[in-house]
Amino acid sequence: MIDNNLIYAVIAFSTFLFLRVLFRKIVISFLTKLTVKTKTDFDDKLVEAIKKPIDFLIIIIGISIAKDFLSFSSSFDTIATNLIRSAFAFSIFWIIFNTLTPLSGIIHKFTSKFGKELSEDIANFIVKTLKFLVIAIGFVSILQEWGYNISGFLASLGLVGMAFALAAKDTAANLFGSLVIFSDRPFKIGDWIKTPDVEGTIESIGIRSTKVRTFAQALVTVPNAVLANSAILNWSQMGKRRIKMKLGLTYDTNVQTMETIVSQIKDMLKSHNDIHQDTIHIYFTEFDNSSLNIFCYYFTKTTNWGEFMSVKEDTNFNIMKIIENNNASFAFPSQSIYIEKGEMN
Repeated sequence: MIDNNLIYAVIAFSTFLFLRVLFRKIVISFLTKLTVKTKTDFDDKLVEAIKKPIDFLIIIIGISIAKDFLSFSSSFDTIATNLIRSAFAFSIFWIIFNTLTPLSGIIHKFTSKFGKELSEDIANFIVKTLKFLVIAIGFVSILQEWGYNISGFLASLGLVGMAFALAAKDTAANLFGSLVIFSDRPFKIGDWIKTPDVEGTIESIGIRSTKVRTFAQALVTVPNAVLANSAILNWSQMGKRRIKMKLGLTYDTNVQTMETIVSQIKDMLKSHNDIHQDTIHIYFTEFDNSSLNIFCYYFTKTTNWGEFMSVKEDTNFNIMKIIENNNASFAFPSQSIYIEKGEMN
């Protein structure tokens, strides 16, 4: 004759198998229909992530209740109880582990201001770290269910953690360096920067390093920890770019010609579309040893190095034309030597 407890155990387990089917057909289907209507795919991924772990959890609960109706030897009952508790803990940590993957999308949105590439790196780093912690805590929890003394394990884990921390010190420093860089935003991709170690254009910014293309077209990879602790001169963040020079004319230039040249250079710069109009200083400033000097001080609207050089060249050509049209000449360093007649004898 079949034992009633066995029948009760089968009924209990079958009930949870039925609940598992209901969970799939009703709860999961209902949640899936809801998530389809939302604009984000986070909830879709979340439902998909918890589906299998909860299926497994329902079966474990059914097995646990069914076991209570059955009688076993003390040793077997202990093993069965430990197995069920371990499986229950495993299913809980499985749920947590799976939900971390769609969580990366949320982290990515919060870190999107750091740029697409860096945002993905940060999100992946955080998610992988959390997954490692979930696995470690889950493993320790299961060991406890079997009565293992985990103090020694935790001590060894601490030593391993210290070794890992020392090995990953530079990686962590670069990670925090990248966070500092993007919280302060001293530069962005395409900016021309200068540091004590490198000068060039920012080509890419990663979670560990930043790539700088020098003017010699070499690609320099700089650790973010180094950049975060360096003085950074960002030429691209200038609102305008300065041109400063001194023009030396020969001493045979008369006053009227000098006044005309100064006036025409000012007018040329004021009518130039690429010259910033707020600051234009053109003055006859000094009598040098071999030249009459005109001081020129003005700014270009562009800060791009190539465009700046093009504007500077254009204004230089215009200045040369003005000086040539006024029959004046550029002076060059010279020295006159006078010999007295008495010294010739």
